[in-house]
Amino acid sequence: MTKELFAIFGDPVDHSKSPMMHNYAFRKLGHPGCYGCYRLVRGEELRERFLSLGLRGVNVTVPHKEAAYRACDRLDDFARKVGAVNTIVKREGGLHGYNTDAPGFLRAIADLPGREVLFLGAGGTARATAAVLRDAGYRVTILNRSPGRLQAFREAGFETHTWEDFPPRSCELVVNMSSAGLKDENLPAPMEILEKVLEGAHGVVDVIYGRQTPFLKLATERGIPARDGSEMLLQQGVLAFDRFTDGRYRLEEVERWMREALSL
Repeated sequence: MTKELFAIFGDPVDHSKSPMMHNYAFRKLGHPGCYGCYRLVRGEELRERFLSLGLRGVNVTVPHKEAAYRACDRLDDFARKVGAVNTIVKREGGLHGYNTDAPGFLRAIADLPGREVLFLGAGGTARATAAVLRDAGYRVTILNRSPGRLQAFREAGFETHTWEDFPPRSCELVVNMSSAGLKDENLPAPMEILEKVLEGAHGVVDVIYGRQTPFLKLATERGIPARDGSEMLLQQGVLAFDRFTDGRYRLEEVERWMREALSL
């Protein structure tokens, strides 16, 4: 039986656990799929690489989620609304784009207290996730180093600030949506801002997974419950797998095998 080929595109991408999760679930469920890792430096080449590699589907990670949006022929309503895609499937009619990051994040924080959320960073993941959290009843504020990426959030009705104009205040849930700490020891905002916003925090989340980032370390030292992006990775992976396989398997089954893969 010919295997369907899948991959994750990003830069950097060698740290990704997505191949392990998807390949394990393919094997356990008996699905003829194979999932690999591909470092994509130039986002504008995403469509060409997808087609030349003969892929059935891809996940897309930083920094190419907005490029993935532009590469698609068709978009589901939510991806169109937020302007960011992290899951692409080749179907009749071309490349179909979806966003599983945001609903995956919502599933991942369902057990955390607090409805006031501060996002540190304003990339594609933040844009999609802010929209789905607001729809679920959260109040989301976005803080970013520079004003450029904040325009889309302002137009969508979110409270936004740069480091220079942010009035420091405590927030219930603080989320690092940036790549700070992924391959370096950088914090997602200046220390004087972080110290203030963490004062009354009920919890912090870093979308980066697989390492204790400086942001997570800072929160842990202050006794604040902290978690990395592993649960978000898992939950968005379950939803992406569902798209890849056209809903052939129960989500509970997929989650079971993917969670087991992450525990190995």
